[in-house]
Amino acid sequence: MWKLRVPLMMAMSLIGLCTSIAYADEDEQQNLESVAKLMPTAKVTLQQGLTAAEQKGKPISGKFEVDEGNFQLSVYTSQGGKYAEHLVDHNTGGVTKSEAITGGDDLKEAKEQSEAMGKAKKSLKTAVDEAERQNAGYRAVSVEAELKNGHGVAVVTLLKGAQSKTTSQSLE
Repeated sequence: MWKLRVPLMMAMSLIGLCTSIAYADEDEQQNLESVAKLMPTAKVTLQQGLTAAEQKGKPISGKFEVDEGNFQLSVYTSQGGKYAEHLVDHNTGGVTKSEAITGGDDLKEAKEQSEAMGKAKKSLKTAVDEAERQNAGYRAVSVEAELKNGHGVAVVTLLKGAQSKTTSQSLE
């Protein structure tokens, strides 16, 4: 009886994991589609948002998103082992709200992004500038520091109208 339960439980767990990944990808795609519709209204670039948040700490990620129906520019920063999310007004470029990141998936992601930026010799802003130069006509809508094979990279998502693409830029 036990011989059947363990493989069955493992199979059910795997199905659940695959389903959650599929839903996360679908949510991300829907958010990207919403952002694509609203990007023409943004007067501020992702790079300007990263620069605005620098006064609060070292930027480790940033993205335009639609959260609860609100179009916003969110930048995560790290400073002294603490993490925060800053909302940057997409019209004026000023930081409108800052909130400490203290738990959950956001804290886990912030720690991973901070570790990647710890290996960086370039800023996220520089990586975004390079990605846009290499992809004429595209505008960066998100950037996230990641570790790939022990090296810091910036994963940049770009939009050109409704067309999107993702590229990686070395941070070293």
